[in-house]
Amino acid sequence: MSTAITFGDFVWTGDFTTIDLIAASTNALNGALLARRPDHYRNYTIVGILLMALIGGIGGGVVRDMMLGDVPSALTNPAYILLCAVAGFIGYSLAFKKGQLFREGLFQFMTSFSLPWYAIVGAQKAAEAGLPVLGILALAVVGPTAGRYFIDVTSGVPPKQFIRGEWFVGIAALTGLIWVLCDAAGLGTWWSAGIAFVIGFTLRMLALYLGWEEPLAKEPAGVYQHTDGRPLLGRKLAGKSQRELRDLGLLVETPSADGR
Repeated sequence: MSTAITFGDFVWTGDFTTIDLIAASTNALNGALLARRPDHYRNYTIVGILLMALIGGIGGGVVRDMMLGDVPSALTNPAYILLCAVAGFIGYSLAFKKGQLFREGLFQFMTSFSLPWYAIVGAQKAAEAGLPVLGILALAVVGPTAGRYFIDVTSGVPPKQFIRGEWFVGIAALTGLIWVLCDAAGLGTWWSAGIAFVIGFTLRMLALYLGWEEPLAKEPAGVYQHTDGRPLLGRKLAGKSQRELRDLGLLVETPSADGR
């Protein structure tokens, strides 16, 4: 057992609290960046954007804990809200200091980073509660995706879980399964978490770079609403995805005649 590290009401108890705080603060930064995307932005105030960051940061963990019948950690440990507020302010600041391509690349990278961590914590807490494997995998999905669901619904766009999303849900479930297998094999806490994280993060990054996506359902006759061109992470970072971003309604900067 790990010794509790406390500072007043702020608590870092055990390895998985640290992982949970990392995931929450990273998701909060993602929430602020997402709220500033043209397809999500709805004339939000500064407070609104910071609340979006908070929802993105703690939303998944709160839902996960409530499903387990626990008081959410984010309400008992002030470190969650404080770190999410700081990360949200950083995301809000970045949204004004960098261009759309940079923000999109950073957002995709950070979501890839936080997704496996939240999935690991969800799996671990479900296992501690004695849930069967399918229940463990369900919470491994809920943790990293519920916050995004709340932001999407609030912004009036289809939730990421139900549309093409570079195996957003699938990779969360796979990360949880890898953790279950490592834990069953008797590996230590950080070995199990590390192996599950590396596999989940690597697959998510490859999916973003290479455009691996869930297959679409068969379209009704005469209806076609999707484009094959999507902004791959590598092309975003290289500044070469103007067409793809425009197809998604994300391109807000118009290059001037002199290229600036």
